[in-house]
Amino acid sequence: MEKKMNLLMFSGDYDKALAALILANSAREMNVDVTMFFAFWGLFLLRNPETFTLEEKTVYEKMFSMMTPKGPEDLPLSKMNMSGIGKQMLLEMMDDNEAPHLSDFLKGALKKGVKFRGCKLSMEIMGFKQEEMIPELEIVDAKEYLKDALEADMQLFI
Repeated sequence: MEKKMNLLMFSGDYDKALAALILANSAREMNVDVTMFFAFWGLFLLRNPETFTLEEKTVYEKMFSMMTPKGPEDLPLSKMNMSGIGKQMLLEMMDDNEAPHLSDFLKGALKKGVKFRGCKLSMEIMGFKQEEMIPELEIVDAKEYLKDALEADMQLFI
């Protein structure tokens, strides 16, 4: 029987998203079925900067959309971001070690079959539209997430 892992991605920080996607990719390489559920700030990771829109949004939704990260490479660090200098230092250290960037791990997870699910209520509250997200994102409610999490052998909250 195949093992199942469920990750709830609540953080919108680059380093935390990096850790989550490293775990998701590694688990898939071990033939573990992986589902990632994205709520609130975690949704920033799945925004597609090429499909960003302000159409049919309230004033607050427009302001929120413009002021928040528009995809994986826009995410700040959780600690020592220092107006982006800390993140630039981290990226340079990653490059020095020939380590993939966050968007590379995201592409790898998609290619390996990690399931991406977004919280319907979080999407509605934050004013995000399905077309603003990566096409592989399935929007589900909390009950659908919980059904999957209850069947998983491992649940992680990041």
